[in-house]
Amino acid sequence: MSEQTVTVNGTVYDKRTGMPVRVERAVHNTTRRNAQSIHQQQQHSRTLNRKYVKRETSAQVAAAPTVVATEKPKVMPRKVAPTAPKQVGRSESISRFAKQYNTKHKPVNRGIITDFGPAPHAIQRNAHAKMAAKLPIQTAIKPSQIIKNEAIEKAMAALPDKRSTKQVRQHKQRKATRSLSLASAALAIILLGGYFTYLNMPQLSTRVAAAQAGINATYPNYQPMGYSLSGPVAYDQGSVSMKFAANAAPQSYTLSQARSGWDSSAVLDNYVIPAAGDSYNTTTINGLTIYTYGNNAAWVNGGILYSISGNAMLSNEQVERIATSL
Repeated sequence: MSEQTVTVNGTVYDKRTGMPVRVERAVHNTTRRNAQSIHQQQQHSRTLNRKYVKRETSAQVAAAPTVVATEKPKVMPRKVAPTAPKQVGRSESISRFAKQYNTKHKPVNRGIITDFGPAPHAIQRNAHAKMAAKLPIQTAIKPSQIIKNEAIEKAMAALPDKRSTKQVRQHKQRKATRSLSLASAALAIILLGGYFTYLNMPQLSTRVAAAQAGINATYPNYQPMGYSLSGPVAYDQGSVSMKFAANAAPQSYTLSQARSGWDSSAVLDNYVIPAAGDSYNTTTINGLTIYTYGNNAAWVNGGILYSISGNAMLSNEQVERIATSL
């Protein structure tokens, strides 16, 4: 070892730069030998075949630089104490990491599995049931106040409900009264309708007869006192007649209505004079010219010839009221 270099484990280092200069010899550890170092495997020959390699000349060998084989020193790795891994943020959609790396992931609750508890044997159950059946039945003793209240409630429940009976009776009475009122009202309506029908029956019969006869016949609104319609209203083609008789006497008169084209003068010439001659009276009222002779009368109005005939002793005033009521 010179002053400019230092040798460590067979490697020469420069003192000034600390860089290795050369390796003098290989250092072998003779203390440690294993089976591989003792029994080395057979290797193939590495000698170059001179047949294919050109021999170098002495000038080339002298000119070639001398290369000193250097070997880098082996640096032993230094042991570093392990440190905890850094916490790395994980995505919420990732659930495959452990709990310490993903604190937001909730573990799945797989439920608690419990074992079945002890079950009594069938013989044991039967024995307990027989023992319970042999035990005397213990009845609770009720206080006297409770027994008294129960007896009162039972007696009150057995009594009829007067209030409900009274309400039922009142309901039946109201129902019967309502039914009686409805029946009375219906009967009154029927009677009233029958009365009005009876009163209007002559007018209805006259309308039917006029429709069958084909003329505009009407029923008089005035009848002399003591006279009423006797029998049905008779009709023929173009004429309608109705008979009125006294209620307590044999007198009667017939009111006839026939289609005609005469006027008052034609009625006088063709109907009154041939029957009465010169013995007639003429009365004019409300535009009507009425001819009366004996117990008869005749006049014309609206193309209809009206005539009264019979044995009833009617005054001129009664005949005029009959004529104006048609």
